[in-house]
Amino acid sequence: MISMKKNIEVKNIIVKCAADKFTPVGLVLGLYIILHGHLSPGGGFQGGVLVASSVILIYLGYGNDTLKKTFNIEFLRKNEAVGAIAYSFFALVGIIFGANFCRNIFYKTGNIGDLYSSGTIFWMNFSVGYKVLTGVGFLILLMVGLLHSDSSSNH
Repeated sequence: MISMKKNIEVKNIIVKCAADKFTPVGLVLGLYIILHGHLSPGGGFQGGVLVASSVILIYLGYGNDTLKKTFNIEFLRKNEAVGAIAYSFFALVGIIFGANFCRNIFYKTGNIGDLYSSGTIFWMNFSVGYKVLTGVGFLILLMVGLLHSDSSSNH
């Protein structure tokens, strides 16, 4: 039984080290995909999900208590609406300037291949990424919270 406890502790150390190594990589890669999604495959949705995966990694490495201290579920819930409003605003810019909804009217901005070279597409992509990372992060926190409320009531 003592050796079994040692194995559990070793496993927790391995999971914690893996979370420490992969969380920054996921955050940087996700933000990179959000910022460069208009230039390459990927974009706001994929980058947002990748950034939100940090919630799962912190939960796996450090547990529910650290997760609650690290992420504010109400902040994520409220800021999901900010991403939706931002996307709607950038989509309406086309109508404001006399074109269609979601029309890229600033397409002549920047040089081809530069970070900011696609006009309103860049901003719409960024707002989608923000909405997805806050929304998926909120859902993950909600599911983990429900998981722990069920397991605590069983004991």
